[in-house]
Amino acid sequence: MQDLKTLINKDNLPQHVAVIMDGNGRWAKSRGEERTFGHKNAITAVRNVINACNEVHIPYLTLYTFSSENWNRPKEEVDTLMNLLSETLLLEAEEIFSKGLRMHVIGDINSLPELVRDQLMNVIELTKDNKGGNLILALSYGSQKEILKAVKEISQEVKEGKIELEDIDEKCFEDHLYTKDFPQVDLMIRTSGEVRISNFLLWQIAYAELQFLDVLWPDFTKDTFFQCILDYQNKERRYGKTSDQLTS
Repeated sequence: MQDLKTLINKDNLPQHVAVIMDGNGRWAKSRGEERTFGHKNAITAVRNVINACNEVHIPYLTLYTFSSENWNRPKEEVDTLMNLLSETLLLEAEEIFSKGLRMHVIGDINSLPELVRDQLMNVIELTKDNKGGNLILALSYGSQKEILKAVKEISQEVKEGKIELEDIDEKCFEDHLYTKDFPQVDLMIRTSGEVRISNFLLWQIAYAELQFLDVLWPDFTKDTFFQCILDYQNKERRYGKTSDQLTS
């Protein structure tokens, strides 16, 4: 079987890939286990996507780790997810550092347990000088809240006379998003067969290619990711133009 990675055109890579990691609960249920069993077995898939992204040198990877809506899940499941996040940060910190990755977090960080916040800040500090790529965790993240936050901040600046109404454009708006230091998303992947965005990077995926996979997240492999990149490279990205304009 041919190595999918060798088929990838290194001159036509997405600069920013975002992933909605979905299907842990269904994966566990299909095995007669509780949902938390699926979350615990999803760590391998997380390693797979980080390693695959790193191997082909895609500079930005955002993982939808815990949404603002996920707080509404049963307390036992939320507690398991927070404990798992804490354990994973401890186990993977050195690995992330050794790969030369810099870690970032977007979302309402203050809503996270103090221990998790402290561990996140430690990994962010540990990796702050790394240049090998950017791993972005979306934690307690909701895109609608992010957009509202940006609107309020810009409104306050107009009210205080710091900017004029005419100064508000796409760049001004993006400067008030969590992702202001990152490029727009080129490719968004969602596993589990669901075809929806789930309040994830709504502004940032305006021109992203969207891929919805039937694979449940714990079954996600490096080859799954490489196939997504190959499919992305077979798309014509027109940004409102026609095919003739691109070829000419």
